[in-house]
Formats: sequence, structure tokens, C-alpha cells
Amino acid sequence: MASIMEGPLSKWTNVMKGWQYRWFVLDYNAGLLSYYTSKDKMMRGSRRGCVRLRGAVIGIDDEDDSTFTITVDQKTFHFQARDADEREKWIHALEETILRHTLQLQGLDSGFVPSVQDFDKKLTEADAYLQILIEQLKLFDDKLQNCKDDEQRKKIETLKETTNSMVESIKHCIVLLQIAKDQCNAEKHADGIISTINPVDAIYQPSPLEPVINTMPTQTVLPPGSGHSPPSSSLTSPSHVNLSPNTVPEFSYSSSEDEFYDADEFHQSGSSPKCLIDSSGSASALTHSSSGNSLKRPDTTESLNSSMSNGTSDADLFDSHDDRDDEGEAGSVEEHKSVIMHLLSQVRLGMDLTKVVLPTFILERRSLLEMYADFFAHPDLFVSISDQKDARDRMVQVVKWYLSAFHAGRKGSVAKKPYNPILGEIFQCHWTLPNDTEENAELVSEGPVPWVSKNCVTFVAEQVSHHPPISAFYAECFNKKIQFNAHIWTKSKFLGMSIGVHNIGQGCVSCLDYDEHYILTFPNGYGRSILTVPWVELGGECNINCSKTGYSANIVFHTKPFYGGKKHRITAEIFSPNDKKSFCSVEGEWNGVMYAKYATGENAVFIDTKKLPIIKKKVRKLEDQNEYESRCLWKDVTFNLKIRDIDAATEAKHRLEERQRAEARERKEKEIQWETRLFHEDGECWVYDEPLLKRLGAAKH
Repeated sequence: MASIMEGPLSKWTNVMKGWQYRWFVLDYNAGLLSYYTSKDKMMRGSRRGCVRLRGAVIGIDDEDDSTFTITVDQKTFHFQARDADEREKWIHALEETILRHTLQLQGLDSGFVPSVQDFDKKLTEADAYLQILIEQLKLFDDKLQNCKDDEQRKKIETLKETTNSMVESIKHCIVLLQIAKDQCNAEKHADGIISTINPVDAIYQPSPLEPVINTMPTQTVLPPGSGHSPPSSSLTSPSHVNLSPNTVPEFSYSSSEDEFYDADEFHQSGSSPKCLIDSSGSASALTHSSSGNSLKRPDTTESLNSSMSNGTSDADLFDSHDDRDDEGEAGSVEEHKSVIMHLLSQVRLGMDLTKVVLPTFILERRSLLEMYADFFAHPDLFVSISDQKDARDRMVQVVKWYLSAFHAGRKGSVAKKPYNPILGEIFQCHWTLPNDTEENAELVSEGPVPWVSKNCVTFVAEQVSHHPPISAFYAECFNKKIQFNAHIWTKSKFLGMSIGVHNIGQGCVSCLDYDEHYILTFPNGYGRSILTVPWVELGGECNINCSKTGYSANIVFHTKPFYGGKKHRITAEIFSPNDKKSFCSVEGEWNGVMYAKYATGENAVFIDTKKLPIIKKKVRKLEDQNEYESRCLWKDVTFNLKIRDIDAATEAKHRLEERQRAEARERKEKEIQWETRLFHEDGECWVYDEPLLKRLGAAKH
């Protein structure tokens, strides 16, 4: 007689888009979870569907105490119990059953070898729990802040220190497990056992030719002596139902095959390796060594367009080419295996993983300062803020521009890291607005780029500090009387199989005709799956506020949940002055389509980034740039990366960094303070020296 547990659960169905009540029967001996539309249908043997438990993975959501998932046969099934206690009983019973049937597959004494697929799933799950633990550690800081008792405070500090130490150990364990897996794969690859590797979001995907063999117990192994007895439960365990093991299907099924599983979560394929060698361009123009002159503050009378000549066309003067356009979509997967081995060769148990040096070949071939210019890839949206006649419409347009500003910074699905800017480095560029030819237009005489039309959007960025690493940037459009000033300093943190980059700082959009200033903050960035094929997501809560009008917006960048859910989600609420209820709600994906729902009941597409044309920035050609401008500074690194000469690129990068260190030592010895070029510190902010607001004010007088 089979040992059985049964009871009611709800399951998610994609057909009805909601939870549906079902009667579930768990057969411990058969390793099968069957479900019926009612208990009566169960008595009559009218089964609606079933889940085969051999090789299955149980998942739980830390933020919800009643739901859980079962992943098996490349499907994820979603369930909901009445409460946390009932969920615990079901999970305990399911884990016992899964463990028994997974071990039975090869026998307890056969010395079975776990599959890479199951190993990777468990490793990724461990990393997800690590992220939850890291978030919970923040509670210690809250307790310490509110604790008045010295003795209690000392206990909390000791507990915090111990827990932090434990978290660091877990991080190292995850990395070392990843090392073991990758070294094993490398050996199998060399032996011809594995033909290709297609990691997707840290989950190993077998190639179409590679058989999937589930041989690993995918749940927590019970401690010695716990045995493998049938699970006990306070739920009904009837003796009148007898399901023969012969009735266990080959795969889990549902009466509606698209009913309630995430079909594509575990069924994606990586791109095939590509050879990416760009032999175009003039080597002579790019490979000569940088000048040995120090990066000093220029004389204020220095003309930024000193090397510009008259009578030349726009195409002759400016370069709108993006070096990233030469890169393939994802590069070679095997190249990323090299990344893994390079990173892990530096890892030692107990070391600070933030000190691991990233290899040159995963650099993005542009400076971080140039990346910040991507905020203005849609300059028409930026300048249209000042075109709105109503304060409410201006706030909506600020949010629209802000949400459009992130997708252009990412090219392709594989995350790469921009160059860390050198202290004193400058990046300048401008954008020509659509339908603006710049012909016979009045030129702006001052500002970030004093050689273009007053109708252009101009931009300048400077690395104003090295420790901490702070970048300041400024943009304006003279004719539209609008400017933007911002500073960001990045603080990186190792999170197991992810790296978190905390963007500290703020920006300010100023509509000068209305004397309005919109203060905004930036989301954090996360490099996920850094030990396989890395990808980027944004996360965190951001705010936009205008003190003069009282309008405000709250924007949340949602990180992808471990089980289910979409990547790159955002939600936003826009509020009128003194209102607690928003007049506009926005949701969607920051690199896709975002929809707005207004309090009036109107629904509309807010932004569709897939249809928004990216307007390319224009940068002075290399031969016209000063030595401290980004593309000129990094030209040797960029060129050698393009031709895949990694050793030469690394050497060029090393020369720049060494020069920066030598100059820092010299300033320290001579007790000379570094002087910034175009920005100055104002309280906690960095402000452009000659903003449009200041220049217009001076012109009036």
C-alpha cells in the first residue's frame, strides 16, 4: 500500500491568470504529486495533472510565506498553501519524496556523479539565499541606531561582526564551488565529453546534442541517522488510494500544457562563438604612445577648439562612431570561460574579493565618462521638458526622459565594464536635434562645447576625484534654456555571484525660463552571473522632486526574483503637490515598453524604447582632441582591444594607471592639491563652473 499525503492547495494557471483550488495527492512510493479539481474527482480517479518528483527542485520565496514552486522537466509549477505552517508540511513531505527517488535512481552505494545542470541550479539557489541574508544584515544597523543600552549594544555589535564573517565565508564558498564546476567543465571539454557550454543567467544549459541525466539529489541532504521513512503529516493520509508505480508518467503534465509553468526560464540557448577581429582603421593614428606630459589643469584662456579649422564639414570635424558597434552580440562563450579562469586564479580563501583585478579583455572599449553621455541618447526628450507650458506636464516629461535614459548604455546582452576614468580626464560631445541641420545657425561661444549651434545639446564630464571615484557631468541646450548637472560616485560590493554597484549622488534638471529645478537620484547597478556570462540589471528606489512646484515622482527599479518574474521591470508613481495618491502610474521594462495609467482612467504607451531612435553623439576626431580627453587618453587600449591584442591593451592600460600613481605621489611629496578643470565642489555636490544659468545671469548685467 502506498504511503500518501493529501490535501488542498491552490495552483497558478496562466490560462485563467490566477490561483485555482485543487485537491493534491502526494504518493511517496511512486514519487508523484497528482492533482484533481476536487476531492470527489480524486475518489473517482479523474486526475487533472501530475508532477513527477524525481530530480525536482523545490523553491520558496522569502517575501511570501505561503507559496512555493516545483521545477522539473524544464517546467516550473507554482503552488500556494493556506499559511506558512501548511507550506512547511508540504515542502517537508515533498523533499523527503524527492530525495528518496533521486537516490533510488542509481542506488545508495553506487557513487553517483551529480549533473552540472542540477549542481548549477543549487549553486544559483544558494546565491539567491545569500542575497536575502545580505539584505537582512541591514537590520543590525537599525537596531544599533535605536539601542540605548550599552550592554545590549555590545551584544548586537558582536552578533553583527560574527554574521558578517559568516556571509564572507559563504561568498567564498560559492566562488570556490563555481571554480570546481568550471575546472571540471574545462577538463571534460578538453576530453571531448562536453561539446559546448551555454550558460544562461548562471544556469547551465545542455546543448541539443547532450543528454540530460538527472543523477543528483537536488534537495538538502538529510543528516546521518534521519533515515528515509515516509513523511508524516497532520493532513489526511488515506489508505483507500493505491497508485501503482507503473502509473508514473515519463514527464510531468497538465491538462493544459501552457497552464502554469515558466517554460522559457530553463530553456534558452546561448549564441554561437564568433570571431570578432576588426582590422579597419589606421594603426598609425591609434597606436602611438601617449604624450608624457602630466594631466594638469589647463590655462583658463586655452581654446578648446584650438585645433579646429575653418571651412570643414561636420563629418570632417566630428566622429559619431561608437567603438562598441564593432562588437558582436555576445562574443564567444569560450572567451568568457577565460574570464572565469582569470578571475578565479586570483581567488584565495579568506581574501577580499573586491581586490580581484578584472582582466582587460572584458572592458567595454570606452570610458565611464562617455557612458554617462548615454543619458542624453534621446536629446529631443530632454529639451522638450522646457516646451511644456504646464508644471504638471513638465514633471511628466522629466520622468519620461529619465526612464528613457538607461537602455542606450547597454549594447548586447553581455555585460562589460567601461574604463575607470583617470583623475582629470574629460569627455566632451554634442547631439544635433532631429530636423536641425546646424547650417547658418548661431554658434554658442561658451559652455561645454563652444563650437556648435545654440540649438544643440552639449555635454561635458570630468573625473573630479580618484578616492572616492567621483564623476561630474553637465549638459545644456542654449536655445531651450535647459541644463542638467550631476555627480556620481560608485561604491562596489561583492555579492557572491554578483557585483553590486551603489551609485551615490544626484542630478538636477533646471528649466531656466520657469526657475524650476528637478532633483533626481540614480538606481544601483548589478552585474549578475559574473562567473559565467555576465548581464546587467538595475535596482533600487529613486526619486524626482521639484521644490518650487511641489510635484514629485517615485520610481522603483525591480531586480529579477530568483523564481519566475521578469527582468528589468520598473514601476513609477507621479504625484501632484500635497497629494498622497498619484495621478499617473507607470510600469513596464526600462529597456522595453512602459505603459502609463492616469487617474482619469486613460491608458497609454508612456515610452517604447524599442521604437525610440537613438541619436548618436558627435565627438571631436582624435587628432583634434587634447591629451586629457577620454578617447585620446585610452586610444591605445581601445585600438588593441579592437584587434584582440590583449597583452598590448593591458600594457597600455598599465602605463596610464602607473602615470596616475606617479603624479599622485609627486603631488603628495610637494604638498600640492589637485585642481579640477571644469567643476568645483559645492557642499556635497560637484557643480559645473560656467553653467547656462550663470552665463545668462551675467549677460543680463
